[in-house]
Amino acid sequence: MMNQQALNRAKMPQSTNRILNSRSIHHSNKRLSELVKPGMHILDVGCGSGAITYGIAELVGPGGKVVGIDSSEALIIEAKERYRHIPQLSFEVRDIYQMGYEAAFDVVNASRVLQWLDQPELALQRMIRAVKLGGKVLVLDYNHEKLRTEPEFPASMVHFYRRFLDWRSDVGMDNAIADQLEVYFKQNALTQVSVTNQSEKSVRGWEGFETAAGIWAEVAASRGHQLVEDRYLTEAERSAAEQDYREWVRELAMEHEMYLLAVEGVRAVGGLSIEEG
Repeated sequence: MMNQQALNRAKMPQSTNRILNSRSIHHSNKRLSELVKPGMHILDVGCGSGAITYGIAELVGPGGKVVGIDSSEALIIEAKERYRHIPQLSFEVRDIYQMGYEAAFDVVNASRVLQWLDQPELALQRMIRAVKLGGKVLVLDYNHEKLRTEPEFPASMVHFYRRFLDWRSDVGMDNAIADQLEVYFKQNALTQVSVTNQSEKSVRGWEGFETAAGIWAEVAASRGHQLVEDRYLTEAERSAAEQDYREWVRELAMEHEMYLLAVEGVRAVGGLSIEEG
């Protein structure tokens, strides 16, 4: 379903695993951690190497079931190896557009996934088919056009970031997907739609500030090579952006905030929801 260029750009370089593995359900998807209850059956779409999926499995407990899916065979192999000791947790290689599940889960979640798709509404429709009647669909994603920093990025990173957004949008990825989700949910007959702001804000002096603010150096060091390969940047521009930004984080950065929304809705059946039933 996804065009080949978009598919190629969505593939995560091996060097991004450090970002994936540093995430947890409580710090990286607070709303999901609030929804998950013992005994639930949960589908985690675009699970990567399984860090958040593992947190879901802990919350559902031995009476529940959690399935993580991803299109990357390498990431699924890593997830299976890392979490093979948890009986209620399994991982499968599946395409989000062709998952094949029908009304099988209490909650279907996708964290930071739809931003990498050229047909996000179609992916949402597949997620809706996978959730039980009365179950919930939850999508967590960014509006990259609302990134806020104090002070502004160094010029080399401003250039990198603009080209990064162009590189995405030129193959149909929506840089502002977070602010489109509520409309998509309502257009696809989900009910009780609600939006929770989960923007990732970090301020100098807070624990983990340099790691949180430094994410764009990691993007330049990983996906930046894809931009060079696709001729959106020269290697000199990529390298300068990474190095200048690392120095900016160490010496000048005061605040960094990525705009992130969690949008949820219920697959209606006579107005019944999993909370009410």
